[in-house]
Amino acid sequence: MLTLYDYLPSQNAWKVRVLLGLLGIAYETRIVSIFEGESRTEAFLKLNPAGAVPVLAVENGAAIAESNAILACVAEGTPYLPADRLTRAKAMQWLFFEQYYVEPVIGSLRFWSLTGRLERNQPMVAGKREAGARALGALERSLQDTPFLVGGSLTIADIAVYAYGHRAEDCGFSLADYPAVSAWIDRVSGTIGSGYPVHPYSIDPHSGG
Repeated sequence: MLTLYDYLPSQNAWKVRVLLGLLGIAYETRIVSIFEGESRTEAFLKLNPAGAVPVLAVENGAAIAESNAILACVAEGTPYLPADRLTRAKAMQWLFFEQYYVEPVIGSLRFWSLTGRLERNQPMVAGKREAGARALGALERSLQDTPFLVGGSLTIADIAVYAYGHRAEDCGFSLADYPAVSAWIDRVSGTIGSGYPVHPYSIDPHSGG
């Protein structure tokens, strides 16, 4: 049985929940109280030296950290990770894009906005907003003529970018300014289905949200 070390408000962990659900893979959940320091314990740091969720413990006792690495591992041999070398590389391109241009930008702004930390991080806000607009612009251009990021069907590229991308309005971006992105969000949402809620930070009394 797989074990997912999870923090419910994390959209990085959300990605993994979605893929496991779409593939019908059973797993156990271990909630990690990150604001109480559980991700910095010696036991957790053995699973992920960076001390972050999610982590997926697999059957042979190994553990995989970094959400997009987990997606690539779990999706191996399924339609969610293309087998063709070039198409697979395009999917990986979007995984790297997400972790450089989306999660650290929209993800950070969203976290600050929803947990009352925006003011204390004010020196970084303008730069993050500019970078977020560039990321959404890149997505808009890329989605002009394709229903999904890598061809005609949902892949882990879409799951990864959608996770924080579709929450951009939580931190002040207007998705109406990006019609191709908005249409893609609707397609991804419809394909994934309604069984994967986005959990507010307020469910964790220690988050400050």
